[in-house]
Amino acid sequence: MKRLIVFDLDGTLAPSKSPPDDVIAALVHDLLGIVKVAVISGGSWPQFEKQLLAKLPGGQSLANLYLLPTCGTQFYRYDEEWVRVYSEELSADERRKIVSSSQRALDLTGLAPKKVWGEVIEDRGSQITLSALGQAAPLEEKERWDPDFSKRKEITAVLDTLIPEFSVRMGGATSIDVTKPGIDKAYGIRKLRDILGIPLSEMVFIGDAIFEGGNDYPAEQAGVDCIPVRGPDETRLVIETIIACLGGTGEREAGPPPEG
Repeated sequence: MKRLIVFDLDGTLAPSKSPPDDVIAALVHDLLGIVKVAVISGGSWPQFEKQLLAKLPGGQSLANLYLLPTCGTQFYRYDEEWVRVYSEELSADERRKIVSSSQRALDLTGLAPKKVWGEVIEDRGSQITLSALGQAAPLEEKERWDPDFSKRKEITAVLDTLIPEFSVRMGGATSIDVTKPGIDKAYGIRKLRDILGIPLSEMVFIGDAIFEGGNDYPAEQAGVDCIPVRGPDETRLVIETIIACLGGTGEREAGPPPEG
């Protein structure tokens, strides 16, 4: 029996930088009454609050929800309020080097777009994120920019040569995430194992980038059973199936009952 369901956020539970729709939000809430749930994404904690938590009902069921922003470099759990368990912060020198290298990679590849929306290179403390079109780019522009991942693969390859001492992975539709070496979603998965006492064999990971070079791929490398999806519509079907299977058995993860 799976005791922990782990989700990616952008492209999995919701479109990039957008909240989940009402159906997904309701399904996640129902899922929290049956099993523990974690969300690991490249977004910052304020992005999690705005994008995900604002859509979920409050209450005791949140005690079954664990949030890992910036690709697992941070960990939050709920105890009447959200408490940060750890944060793997980059040093000031490391952040400066990654930021300058990210800009240089854009210049060397010639892939810097002529038009951007908002900040292109964002310092998230424990992660630096390069969003080629800017943090506030419209979703339709993001989807058009690099549908086959070729542009980000080229930028990532250059970054790997400029800063080989860091982990560099493709993130959302136009983003590349840089963290300390060895700190990725596999790291977050292992932290979930250690903190919650749930073995990897009793977890399942659901994401839209479970392929070599994708920022969900480390979850598979960690040895967790993975379910690849191509967007929130497929995720909805997966959650419905999990609820039917786990809820239908009458077995419930120890923890508070759902609201309502």
